Amino acid sequence: MYHQGVVPSAHSPARAIGRYLLFDEIASGGMATVHYGRMTGPAGFSRTVAIKRLHPQFAKAPEFVAMLIDEARLAARIRHPNVVSILDIVTAGDEMLLVLEYVQGVTLSHVMRQASARPVPLPIAIAIASGVLDGLHAAHEARAEDGAPLAIVHRDVSPQNILLGADGVARVADFGIAKAAGRLQTTRDGQIKGKTAYMAPEQIRAHAVDRRTDVYAASVVLWEVLAGRRLFRADSPAGVMNAILESDIPPISTVRPEVTPELAAVVHKGLSRDPADRFGTAREMAVALDRAVAPASAREIGDWVGATATQILEERARHVADMEASSSEASKIVGGVVADVPEKKAADGETQTTDASLVSDSVSARRRRPAAWVVIALAALGIGGAALVFSGVHRAEPGAAPAPSSPTLADSALPPAIPLPSSSPASSAPEPAASGSASATVAPSSEAGGAPRRPAHPPAASPVHRRIDCDTPYEIDASGKRHWKKGC
Repeated sequence: MYHQGVVPSAHSPARAIGRYLLFDEIASGGMATVHYGRMTGPAGFSRTVAIKRLHPQFAKAPEFVAMLIDEARLAARIRHPNVVSILDIVTAGDEMLLVLEYVQGVTLSHVMRQASARPVPLPIAIAIASGVLDGLHAAHEARAEDGAPLAIVHRDVSPQNILLGADGVARVADFGIAKAAGRLQTTRDGQIKGKTAYMAPEQIRAHAVDRRTDVYAASVVLWEVLAGRRLFRADSPAGVMNAILESDIPPISTVRPEVTPELAAVVHKGLSRDPADRFGTAREMAVALDRAVAPASAREIGDWVGATATQILEERARHVADMEASSSEASKIVGGVVADVPEKKAADGETQTTDASLVSDSVSARRRRPAAWVVIALAALGIGGAALVFSGVHRAEPGAAPAPSSPTLADSALPPAIPLPSSSPASSAPEPAASGSASATVAPSSEAGGAPRRPAHPPAASPVHRRIDCDTPYEIDASGKRHWKKGC
């Protein structure tokens, strides 16, 4: 069970865990806490999510870790708009996270408390119940990757595990204690799981459960939504169990007079103590409800949820907007992947998650200094440019000695020869060659009908007018070796 209230206005610092940013709590339960979160990715991708985080004492217990893994594995096989989607599961050090789609809405239990003074309109109540039943049917019909039925039974259908979105869609959540074939974590003999007030008689007696067990729990929820009060009430869990097994169920029409006989018959068939007397599937009950009362549209449900839970929905919308704005900088780290943020190392060698301050520091540092790949790219451009000029000299001067082959640039990959820049004794002159080598010059020559060829390296100007010519930043000796000019 998760306790929900108006979210605080003061935001706690975010924590970076892998590609996710973890923010304030949405709701808290006995085993886990649900947080606001942000998923980040390359090219500035980001998405608001809900993150279910096991309490530290449970994250170290194999039984509870297996339970969370099972929940992720099972819910990921259920693809239906009336079921909260599972997006990812994350383990980091002592952290165990289940990443869920974020639903802008509230639990059915919250709106039932808010609407206690006025009963929920019949069409809206029927539409909510019908959506829940459709989602349960999708879970009951889910199959494994090999096509084998998973035989999922939720076992914890209750107002606390039904989310009503501002979009008017009711969604089933929390398959944490679901029963399924091939589940890693199993129920011990005689162990009872679920919320007492919504348990089916066979569940209390620890008998075999199936999809009709969820039909019973959904029928209890529908009865309470229509009546505006709890169905089974007692001073202790044992008293509630006894009422479920022994007490007569009040006809819903006596509590809500406008309920038609057709609707009352559907509700009480779902509440039959004998599973054989209930609807065989959740879908069968959903169809019967829609025939008894025309359900409200999603737009009508969304308007009703917005009017009933205005304060918390507005506060959550502001909270999400603030969170998205504050996480925009962190999501830009190295293509938006928060996983690239260095992790802190604890004294005992265990990995700790990186908090938001480290994320911000990393962003600022990257802005202050050029990235390594930029330096490498500039260097590559410089080397490539020099190689092109070098190639141009020897292609334009066939009389010169051949240049040594480059290990990185093939002649076939180079562009046409680059013409030598014009030079004059007054404007440019080569630096004398290094000691032990002679400058390579090409003697003037003429082609038929052409003007004399300009020397590759004209004589040096007088020292008074001499300056370094870096347009061609090297000289070539008689053996064809290249010597870089000093100062270029």
